[in-house]
Amino acid sequence: MTEVSSAEGLSTSAGGSPARNDRAGNAMLRGLGSWIPTRGLIATRFLELRKRWGLMVAVVLLTMALPVLVLGLRLIFHAVDPKTYGPAGSPSIFSGLVNAMAELGFIAAATLGTAAGTTDLTDGMFRHLVVTGRSRLALYLARIPSGLAIVLPLVGVAFAMVCLVTSYAGTPQPTTIAISGGSVPAGLDQSQLETWLVQHPQQEAAIFQCGPGPGPQSGPCTTATVTPAFVERHSTAIFSSYTADELAQENPAINEMVKIGLWLELVIVVAFLVGLGLGSLLGQRTVATILMIALEIIVTPILARTVIPYFLDGQRLVVGIALDQLRPAGLGAGGSGGQGPGPGHILFGGRGVLGIPPMPTWAMIAVIVGWIVGWSVIGAWRMMTRDA
Repeated sequence: MTEVSSAEGLSTSAGGSPARNDRAGNAMLRGLGSWIPTRGLIATRFLELRKRWGLMVAVVLLTMALPVLVLGLRLIFHAVDPKTYGPAGSPSIFSGLVNAMAELGFIAAATLGTAAGTTDLTDGMFRHLVVTGRSRLALYLARIPSGLAIVLPLVGVAFAMVCLVTSYAGTPQPTTIAISGGSVPAGLDQSQLETWLVQHPQQEAAIFQCGPGPGPQSGPCTTATVTPAFVERHSTAIFSSYTADELAQENPAINEMVKIGLWLELVIVVAFLVGLGLGSLLGQRTVATILMIALEIIVTPILARTVIPYFLDGQRLVVGIALDQLRPAGLGAGGSGGQGPGPGHILFGGRGVLGIPPMPTWAMIAVIVGWIVGWSVIGAWRMMTRDA
């Protein structure tokens, strides 16, 4: 009897009271059944993705290889022969690289998302995870922070490198804006621009295409044509052309870089969440990845450039159209007069400026939020209803 009591006391002192052990066990069971993913579950999902070396190499190359290669070569060439090769950074290089990073980053994030949505099925681990009693919803939600923790820092580092080279190893900020063979002081608002044009009629006639062409007025151009009334009548069109060329020739300001960086990260988040939901729905990584790539480099560019009769509202339901409309002005500036295709047309049919009428702001936000929420719900539903 004494031996039994001593054994029970030893067990109690070593492992705690039976009541306390029961409470700990119940808390563990509740944690397993909770739909909120635990830190350990998120860390496990993160480790599973990180150990896929082929996938990680592809993601790193798609997000960082282009800016490292382009800027690295430009820095080396400029250091070796600065008279022949200009500074490494410039507004055109900045916008071109960021537009390309958005295209490649979308593909990288979508690929990572489809892999995260199918990894348990392809590894044959889904049944083992289900029998542990963990919530299927928690299993799905844990993939979101684990995947974003991989791709978002990579894109952030690449974008920060582009910004640093543009700011500290780029061309000096211009004091004048070159427009159609002439020049206008930089940093003017609309009223200041009107005043300057009235004071320099010959410059206005040459700069803003007063003669034949797409300028504000057709026909022969003389100083008599450029009157204060003429400038006031066409001030909106003239200022629009001026700001478009200013954006294309000036280094982006810090606040513009911040907006561009946030937009770029939003593109990555949307691509990952849609890829995750699609991968979970189909259960096949390869098919889901091909569909996401086709959406980005084939379907969206076509719908963004051409108005399909009686289907304009359907075109606007594509998330790439909404993201393109949200693209910051520093990345969407076209050529002279804003008539160019935009710097986005450099890779995979990058869309640059939309070629279709834009949608209202509330509709643009609704499309982006709808794709994020909709595909997340679809992916979670499929995870919860899939046979183990």
